[in-house]
Amino acid sequence: MTEGWTKTKPTALLVLADGTVIEGTGLGAPGAVEGEVCFNTALTGYQEILTDPSYAGQIVTFTFPHIGNVGTNDEDHEDLVPMNGRGAVGAIFRAEVSGPSNYRSAGDLDAWLTARGVVALSGIDTRALTALIREKGAVNAVIAHAPDGVFDVEALKARAASWSGLVGLDLAKDVGTQQTATWQEGPWAWNVGYSTDAEPRYTVVAIDYGTKRNILRLMAGQGAKVVLMPATATAEEIMAHKPDGVFLSNGPGDPAATGAYAVPVIRELVEKDVPIFGICLGHQLLALALGATTEKMHQGHHGANHPVKDFTTGKVEIVSMNHGFAVAAGSLPQGVEETHRSLFDGSNCGLRLSDKPVFSVQHHPEASPGPQDSHYLFDRFFRLIDEHKAKAAA
Repeated sequence: MTEGWTKTKPTALLVLADGTVIEGTGLGAPGAVEGEVCFNTALTGYQEILTDPSYAGQIVTFTFPHIGNVGTNDEDHEDLVPMNGRGAVGAIFRAEVSGPSNYRSAGDLDAWLTARGVVALSGIDTRALTALIREKGAVNAVIAHAPDGVFDVEALKARAASWSGLVGLDLAKDVGTQQTATWQEGPWAWNVGYSTDAEPRYTVVAIDYGTKRNILRLMAGQGAKVVLMPATATAEEIMAHKPDGVFLSNGPGDPAATGAYAVPVIRELVEKDVPIFGICLGHQLLALALGATTEKMHQGHHGANHPVKDFTTGKVEIVSMNHGFAVAAGSLPQGVEETHRSLFDGSNCGLRLSDKPVFSVQHHPEASPGPQDSHYLFDRFFRLIDEHKAKAAA
């Protein structure tokens, strides 16, 4: 060691389930929390990512090195109730979080993380951690932040090793709305803000397994009054609102666990011949209801640069993804058509019924963050609603 050189005492640790300890600099909330470590390859949109309820139970590693440079604001969160801590439980950055430099910024990222209760660390080799996840799969871990640098490392190792992980874990009923509510805020426009349709033309019931705001905004932008209902709502309660369509939202956790109460409801809704559109967890739950199976992915898909092919149009689109479970493509039963497929690994990314106005996709057509190539899927949903209404009126 060079004379006079002293190592800075780490104020944060990432302790993997296999006992590996990675030292860093702490930021955000003090404390320790367990979660599944995944990596996200998006170049922008860290606030939207960290507030996406689909990340509940996960620690997000950002592969893009410069995080924090646009600050945070009150418009870009994706969970329904700001500061409720229902998004990612932890965050990992390569570089020290930079100060905000953006006209929309209302505060810096460190303070925002602290206010939300998110434990974070910086100063580690995120490329090496990403390579480890690609090799071994998503790993369980504990992320800990102690400003004084004092840790009980053995206790953290035991805690990481004993955490059961996301398989078999139902998180949807915890992150979604707990009571019925109405949503009418529309899409955001530059220097204008969010619109509101004063006279909606449709009623859509959204079953909230952990929905993102931008999904609801895009449906409102199509002229819908969106009725948000809890994940545990019954088919009778849903149909009491006389919906023109039903939306199955994204969300966290194992679809097989959430399916214990969600699948029977979805099956009943399918039989009622109401138009249905599902995204992410909603796609997986619909697949289960139709007789397919789901499986845990090796590392999952998390980013805004994923190529997906739509077989119904023959087009390839670049999409946002955030999921650690997937529908087993070979399990789709007769009458269920695969409509979309990942061009990265061939995994299933969409389905539709051949004889009913029902379809779903694995990726996130609302983006936020990410490309808007898949916005057409919302048009497709409302065209189905129009066609269904016209057929019923004939």
